Amino acid sequence: MTRRKIAIIGLGKIAQDQHLPVVDKNPAFELVAVTSQRGITHRGLPTFKTPAEMYKAIPDIDAVAICTPPDVRHAIAIEALDAGKDVLLEKPTAATLAEAADIEAHAQRRGRVIFATWHSQYNPAVEEARSILAGAGVKSLKISWREDVRKWHPGQDWVWEPGGFGVFDPGINALSIFVRILPVTPFVKSAELTYPANRQTPIGVQIVFSSTDPDGPALAADFDWREQGDEKWHIEMETKSGHKLRLFRGGASLSVDGNVTVEQPSEEYERIYERFAELLDNRQSDFDITPLRLVGDAMMIGKRLTTDAFDW
Repeated sequence: MTRRKIAIIGLGKIAQDQHLPVVDKNPAFELVAVTSQRGITHRGLPTFKTPAEMYKAIPDIDAVAICTPPDVRHAIAIEALDAGKDVLLEKPTAATLAEAADIEAHAQRRGRVIFATWHSQYNPAVEEARSILAGAGVKSLKISWREDVRKWHPGQDWVWEPGGFGVFDPGINALSIFVRILPVTPFVKSAELTYPANRQTPIGVQIVFSSTDPDGPALAADFDWREQGDEKWHIEMETKSGHKLRLFRGGASLSVDGNVTVEQPSEEYERIYERFAELLDNRQSDFDITPLRLVGDAMMIGKRLTTDAFDW
């Protein structure tokens, strides 16, 4: 098997916690370089301040994984595609829908593979829930995605700036599971977005969805960054026949009628890179941006509320 030379662009928390160790152990890839504006290094590999410097120094890089904040991903992705690289994008793909669409179109023009990753979809429990709902239908579904921003984004002011997504940064993970398991097409019916008085992105969001199901299942989401204690990454469902399902641990575990049926270690990023290797082998792209569209719709039609100022 030919190992593809890959580089990682942006060495924030998610890249250091997940991408670096996963790529290091995947036999389909050879990590040859990283870029970091802060000069972070990894295993003595060449470290560059900019992708342009990296492409000039190591022109035979096959692919890049872009793990920067979303507001700069469009420019970096276009640069990579123009340099002849295949591209893996951390969620949420881009800062805007127009940027995401442009990345996809540019990849097609350049004949490159583009992969919009949604790591929370890559769990056996998610696939099992999808299979059950496909056969049984959905009577109700409620997302509860609540965590402490101080734990998961400590001191990261970019999440509070325009393009930083606020609580939608973790919430979009839940939406990626939502659109994966739901056997019908959802739409944002209404939303309430709560902003700290001194911030530009929401700290809490409530969404009600409609769908293409004529029976009108009750579909809702609750995202909040003010949770104290353990995280609550849950999706509770009831089928049309009355069975109750619960995805928990961020989608890693599933219970049916109170009995745990799937519970495995979270290996989302391992499966992402396995999928990327398959796409590269077949020269195919995977660029679903449905979760991003739902965020855009909630921001577009949502009611804005204000709460106390937030400070670290």
